[in-house]
Formats: sequence, C-alpha cells, structure tokens
Amino acid sequence: MSLKVDRGRTRARSQAVQLLFQAEAKDVPLEEVLEGDYLLSKGPLEDYARTLAEGCYRYLDTIDEVLDQALKNWSMPRLPRTDRNLMRIAIYEMRYADERIEDAVVINEAVEIAKAYGTDESAKFVNGVLGRISRTDESELPSRNAADADDSALSGGDDETAVASDVAADTVEAEA
Repeated sequence: MSLKVDRGRTRARSQAVQLLFQAEAKDVPLEEVLEGDYLLSKGPLEDYARTLAEGCYRYLDTIDEVLDQALKNWSMPRLPRTDRNLMRIAIYEMRYADERIEDAVVINEAVEIAKAYGTDESAKFVNGVLGRISRTDESELPSRNAADADDSALSGGDDETAVASDVAADTVEAEA
C-alpha cells in the first residue's frame, strides 16, 4: 500500500472502501460486515471510516443513481468493485455527508486511493467520473432529503412518510 494512503482521513477513506467492498463481495448488509470479522489492510478501524461507510450505505441507492448518471459508455456492473466503492464514498462525502468536504479534496483523495488499490486505469477513470459529478449542478442530483424520505419509507415509516417519499421521488424524476 502506498504511504499516501496510510495517513489520517485518507486511511479512513481507504478502510471505508474496504468495508463496502466486503459487504458487496459477500452480498450482506454493511452492518453484518461491521459486526463480524472484517479485513483491513491497516487497522484498527478509524471512527471516520465507520461514519463514511455507514453514511454511504444509508444513501447507497441515491449514490448509485448519481454514479450511474455520470458514467459514459459504462454500466455499474462493469465497474471494478474497488472503483465503484471508492466513487460511492467520494460521492457521499461530496454531496450527502453531514460534514461536506470540498470536491477537489475528495477527488484528490479518491485518485490517491485508486492508485493504491485500483487498476492501471483507475486513477484517471475515477478522476474523470468524479470531476463530471463535481461539475453537475447539485439541483440536478437527487437531494439528500429525497434520499432521507426513501430511507424512512424503507425503514417502516408511516404511510404519510411513504407518500412523501413517492412525491419526492416523482419530483426528482420530473426535474431530471
């Protein structure tokens, strides 16, 4: 592993990618990975890594929609798992996290992690896709509120919340 990926928040981002990767590879919820035996290239698990992984997982459907819209001549299943999960974490930090990080910082960090864990083409690809998302007007992306409404409906919210979720989703689709 590159020394650039073994420091502070970069390590936490790397760990978050590893957690999401393991959940996807095992086809289990993230919580099950966190409760069990997970593998990290460097440990112990940073608090910020858990925050990123859980936050990203909470908004996963919305983040995947954003990512899918930004892909040119690619589909989500074609993406290497490492790249896909790395970009998911970056999109979460750029657009959906409580503590939003400046896009340029997030993209730079993602590129460094891609160099350490991805293919020879990963860094350039990740930079291009995240740059495209960064340049997209936020009003064109699914909002955090719409994602919260969807999450509430999925978690057994009342009928009124479910209706609000449907209305929010319809509004997002109509605006797109």
